[in-house]
Parts: sequence; C-alpha cells; structure tokens
Amino acid sequence: IVEGAGCPEQIEGRVNQIRAEIENSDSEYDREKLQERLAKLAGGVAVIKVGAATEVELTERKHRIEDAVRNAKAAVEEGIVAGGGVALLQAAHVLDGDLGLTGAE
Repeated sequence: IVEGAGCPEQIEGRVNQIRAEIENSDSEYDREKLQERLAKLAGGVAVIKVGAATEVELTERKHRIEDAVRNAKAAVEEGIVAGGGVALLQAAHVLDGDLGLTGAE
C-alpha cells in the first residue's frame, strides 16, 4: 500500500470494508477518522504544511486553510457556478432563444 504498492484487489476490499464500517458507525468521531482513512486508501490525499512566526498566527492560518478545504469539498460535492454574472452571460444565448413556453411559464 505504501507508495502505491500493493495488490489492487486487496486495497479495494479494504476500501469496501471501511465504507461498511462508516455506514454502521454510531460515533461521529469514528466516522470522521474512517473517512480520513478511506480517503488515504482511495487516493486524492493532499498534505498541507503551515508555518508561522507565532502561535496566534499559526492558528489563524490553520483556520483559513480548514475553511478553504471545506469550501473546496462543498464545491466538489454540490457543484459550482461562476460568479459575477458570468453564469448569466453564459446562459444568455439559451434565454434569448425560443424555449416553447407560453404565458407565465
């Protein structure tokens, strides 16, 4: 498993086992730790190292990074739309065309 080595079938079996444990877990803490383990086995892991001159500065940076990670996860799960009117501009050609609607539709 280390450095990508290992039997893919065994890794997939372990991934499925962890997914089953997540579904059966009553503890939010255990579920979170299992999800972290699942992410590491399934791929797509990133390690962000942060440094700062003071503890307060380090805490602030850590919170900012955690917020950015949550936002990125939400964007992946829920999808994103370009801001600043870009989405409206991209959809304008559809809105200008004949949609076949009548009345208040």
